Amino acid sequence: MLADRPRRVVEREGLIPAAVLLLLVDRAGPHILFAKRTESVLHHKGQISFPGGIVETWDGSRLETALREAHEEIGLPAEAVEVIGTLDDTETRATRFVITPFVGLVRQPVRYTPDGREIERVLEVPLAALLDPANFRVEMTERDGHTQPVFFYDYGGETIWGATARILKQFLDVLKEAP
Repeated sequence: MLADRPRRVVEREGLIPAAVLLLLVDRAGPHILFAKRTESVLHHKGQISFPGGIVETWDGSRLETALREAHEEIGLPAEAVEVIGTLDDTETRATRFVITPFVGLVRQPVRYTPDGREIERVLEVPLAALLDPANFRVEMTERDGHTQPVFFYDYGGETIWGATARILKQFLDVLKEAP
């Protein structure tokens, strides 16, 4: 499914490389794991995101970044993740990041431990809820003279939006297209 599709790669000067994990967890059906950011972080305060962060010079790859950050942020051991593919690079609109999203399966029981500094808590949202059109909306916004869609997913009193929602929508679209 993911390996067979062409992938958009963004390597533009001036963008800060980052990587995240879109993780599927089996909890009596598939769920997607998200992290709620604290109000004290520099970027994206209080937002729902995927575990991950900025590529550091010592990271061997963007995948290594995503796995390292997930361990630091929520205590997810790298060996608990089976990476099954990569989605398109996604630029943030309000900040200067380019995010590489890796899709993975959490194959073993994990006790998440949010670090409290960057991540407030972990959420596992049922895939069925994210696929339900009642929980999805699109608003059009203008930025730099261009009108563009902004996606929103609502679940359990939380709203997933921004780059996280764009990455999530791409993943859900790939799922819908799969045979």
